[in-house]
Amino acid sequence: MHNVRVTYRVLKLIVSILSLVLLRPRVTGVDNIPRKGPVIFASNHLSFIDSVIIPITVPRHVTFLAKKEYWTGKGVKGAMSRWFFTTMGNIPVDRHDPRAGQRSLEDALAVLEKGGAFGIYPEGTRSRDGKLHKGHTGAAWLALTGKALVVPVGLKGTDKVKPIGKMPRLGRVEVHFGTPIDPARQIEAGTKPAKARRELTEEVMTAIQKLSGQERVD
Repeated sequence: MHNVRVTYRVLKLIVSILSLVLLRPRVTGVDNIPRKGPVIFASNHLSFIDSVIIPITVPRHVTFLAKKEYWTGKGVKGAMSRWFFTTMGNIPVDRHDPRAGQRSLEDALAVLEKGGAFGIYPEGTRSRDGKLHKGHTGAAWLALTGKALVVPVGLKGTDKVKPIGKMPRLGRVEVHFGTPIDPARQIEAGTKPAKARRELTEEVMTAIQKLSGQERVD
């Protein structure tokens, strides 16, 4: 475990240096990030590199889900992919498994129960039109079940650096961390579970929109 942590820190340092040089990220709201305890980073999703940008700008180890195919590649490229995603602490997801969604939430809950940090995209997938789409309630379920704070994250410019289906290009990205949202209000009020999940989801998506400046599409 110690070796894994050291390797993660070294890899994060290397990626951070490369990102600082190539992407010149502008980061705000780092003071809003809890330094300990279970926390969920709920972000808009514009590009593949979002799951790289968030971990290098957060002063904690953030776990993300990643498709299982990143672990099953062949040759040198496949080996490098397995090493990278394993070292980063990502959790593989079999998208063809009919229970993939539930298994993913269970894996995420296990991270939170250990006092860890978990990253999630409430939209469920990358936005192809640059707009902020309706949020799914999985992040809210995690927050309510795991009694975890939710830090909204607004990303800008990552879709310009790595457009879907195109080669990376130089550019500048922005990462904005908002004020943590505490699910305790819904819990203490005794709000019915389905309503509590939807209310919390709406609160999170509204906060993300203010940080990202995107047009909302519900």
